[in-house]
Amino acid sequence: MELIRCENVVKQYGAFKALDNVSLSIPQGKVFGFLGPNGAGKTTLIRIINRITLPTEGRVLFNGKELRLSDMESIGYLPEERGLYKKMKVGEQAIYLARLKGLSRQQATKELMVWFRKFGIEPWWNKKVEELSKGMAQKVQFITTVLHRPKLLILDEPFSGFDPINVNLIKDEIVRLKNEGCSIILSTHNMESVEQMCDEIALINKAKLVISGNVEQIRKQYGGNRVEVVYTGCEQLQSCDLFSVVATEQQKEATRSVLELSGNVNNNNLLSVIMQQCQVISFQQLMPKMNEIFIKLVGGKDNE
Repeated sequence: MELIRCENVVKQYGAFKALDNVSLSIPQGKVFGFLGPNGAGKTTLIRIINRITLPTEGRVLFNGKELRLSDMESIGYLPEERGLYKKMKVGEQAIYLARLKGLSRQQATKELMVWFRKFGIEPWWNKKVEELSKGMAQKVQFITTVLHRPKLLILDEPFSGFDPINVNLIKDEIVRLKNEGCSIILSTHNMESVEQMCDEIALINKAKLVISGNVEQIRKQYGGNRVEVVYTGCEQLQSCDLFSVVATEQQKEATRSVLELSGNVNNNNLLSVIMQQCQVISFQQLMPKMNEIFIKLVGGKDNE
């Protein structure tokens, strides 16, 4: 079931086309990764989904109906450009932002205190925002983004500036929100986070949609034709009609080889041939990292 559908979205600024006929579907209750080099059009599409700007052509559907201003109550947006009122006290700032999303002052205060304790920033409630570290300020903004329990959560580089412990804290909260049915758009350059968290992705480059779909299926699609074999019983496998040995590494108690297969080879036949030479300990298809796929599809260059 889809929550958001973008149909043939175009965004034109004079002669510059920021988005060129982009169509994609964002499923309900999944983490959807928005990927692309700087200047590719990701932030423009996010702003259109948030109705910060409108498409030149095309449309966006929310729950099967054309996106309306009233739908913004069901969306939480954490932009890459952070901003809090520096002279306000942290608690008052958080309450103010929560009330903009429809919570009463009493409800906002009660729920904010739960989140502040969970994130370890309760002692900073009465401090001024300008006294917060960058990481603490980002925790406050994350909390105020999710406090109203949005149906759609849009996070633009949410891990920027966090240490590894707090990155894991935010990741755990994203997974929990997903498990509760929230749909999450994650815009990030962190390919490791994409592999760990995203169910589906869309890659945008030079204003166009390059690829979209299930993360594992995309990795298989670009996986090439290589397998890894760990074995004992011989020093090195010998190439044959089914495969060529492209790399071999001697490990403590075994040998590891990477094989390039010759076309569409049946795994059972392949293992049968390999086992004539050695005793197999493990066998797996080598899947490319999302970072490798990203570089391959965008040419390794930013669009700045």
